[in-house]
Amino acid sequence: MFTGLISDVGVIRGADRGRFRVACSYEAASIAIGASIACDGCCLTVTRLDVDGDGKTVFDVEASNETLSRTTLGKWLASRRINLERSLKAGDEMGGHLVAGHVDGVAEIAGVKSDGCSIRYEITAPPDLAPFIAEKGSVTLDGTSLTVNRVAGNLFTVNIIPHTLSVTTWGRKAAGEMLNLEVDLIARYVARLMGKTQEATR
Repeated sequence: MFTGLISDVGVIRGADRGRFRVACSYEAASIAIGASIACDGCCLTVTRLDVDGDGKTVFDVEASNETLSRTTLGKWLASRRINLERSLKAGDEMGGHLVAGHVDGVAEIAGVKSDGCSIRYEITAPPDLAPFIAEKGSVTLDGTSLTVNRVAGNLFTVNIIPHTLSVTTWGRKAAGEMLNLEVDLIARYVARLMGKTQEATR
């Protein structure tokens, strides 16, 4: 489990048919083989760990065809910057919201504009996921826990403050970019239970 609070920005060193090498600022000694790290919101398992000549930690992860089909990972190339988050430990502060790291689909940035001291992003959600997104609810985009401002059909908006822009990849995002989208866990399960209830009463 994760919280959607980004703790580092990694750089893709290599990408080959679902296998990725990621350079990061985490201490190598703190990462175990088999550990889970959310990479742009996608929970991936560390399969190899190295330290390069500059002392930078480099880890390998692999993605299944299912993951590649539901996320942006299939288009990742070397030099891409990605948001990283380590998995929760017992006793960690619970900021953000509960994030599984199981990406539901891909959303698109429809517009970007200044809004006071923050930046407002208009996001287009896939039609099948839009019903799970609610005003003032939580959503995870490229691993970042965000609060939904407004919803209009498949379009919703989020505001991002300067601090978040500076410590994540959001400061470089522009209209037309695709994002990994994970809807709120509670919304997903409530919808599933309501569907089962309706089926039982027919």
